[in-house]
Amino acid sequence: MSLRTPPLGETHAAAEAKLTEFGGWEMPVEFDSITVEHEAVRESAGKFDVSHMGEIEVSGPDSTELMNRLTTNDASALDPGDAQYSAITDEAGDIIDDTVVYRLPEADDAAFLFIPNAGHDEDAHDRWVAYREEWGLDATVENATTEYGMIALQGPDALSLLGELCEAPEDISRFTVAHRDVGGVDCLVARTGYTGEDGVELLFDADDSGAVWSTLECQPCGLGARDTLRLEAGFLLSGQDFDIDENPRNPYEADIGFVVDLDTEFVGREALAAVAEAGVDETLVGFRLQERGIARHGYDITVDGNVVGTVTSGTMSPTLGDAIGLGYVPLEHADPGTEIDVLVRGREKRAKVEELPFYGR
Repeated sequence: MSLRTPPLGETHAAAEAKLTEFGGWEMPVEFDSITVEHEAVRESAGKFDVSHMGEIEVSGPDSTELMNRLTTNDASALDPGDAQYSAITDEAGDIIDDTVVYRLPEADDAAFLFIPNAGHDEDAHDRWVAYREEWGLDATVENATTEYGMIALQGPDALSLLGELCEAPEDISRFTVAHRDVGGVDCLVARTGYTGEDGVELLFDADDSGAVWSTLECQPCGLGARDTLRLEAGFLLSGQDFDIDENPRNPYEADIGFVVDLDTEFVGREALAAVAEAGVDETLVGFRLQERGIARHGYDITVDGNVVGTVTSGTMSPTLGDAIGLGYVPLEHADPGTEIDVLVRGREKRAKVEELPFYGR
């Protein structure tokens, strides 16, 4: 199967970006270097093409009920222009995907846009349609992924840079979305991100991608820096820190129990109510290696020579100068300061559990 290409594919090729496959898309992994791009976001600003993320539009009289019954948070609490982080779970309460849900600001009736992770848009659309039909709800569901371009502008200077191009981006509060004209292009500007820095994510007509990208004059960044930045911030990566097939985890295990509203009736609610009452046996933790080595996805976590868990994400942190990672361990090994080992290429490397996030506390 051929890879999907973002609207900016030719632009990235012309810039001689290093490309990689991710979630069925061909995306830039780096333009200059991961370190240069990472430091730009931490120190000033960087722009990311995130058009590989999905966009599903849900509208109609029963759109709020449909969103509430298929996501774990309370979509009915959203006013026009609000956003929330949420999860999509199966009947067992395991995470199929995590997502950001926007209630669109311009709609008189409730209308939503939610963002599945790369490669999940078709499955999410089909799931929404199937349950809409099963429950007999009046809602329109459209997979609009190919209609949108999406660029993340992140870093301490992101808002001031955007302020030179549009009106009052600072008036857009954290986890809200509003319309702004950016370089002559109508954009949905969301005060959200995946880096641990302040910034925005811009959504616009896919045909305007080149105009928006060129208007944002800052360091272009690829998926490599996006990964190191999100890991420092302790953010989950779908398909890696949880995977419905390879490593099914519920929100409480994945340390995002705050997205579960048990006062709503969503798919998986009964299972998660039972977990909330009984507690979990394992949980996701952050750790920092105490000696030379890098923890990678799939490496064993050991205590006293016994395997107790598995690394889900790991990298050398450009900001901290140490190797960091995420992984699941039993609760008795989850407290910050707990000493563990990570099996790196057959050798145990000392590590310590650390409070998340690594950066931005």
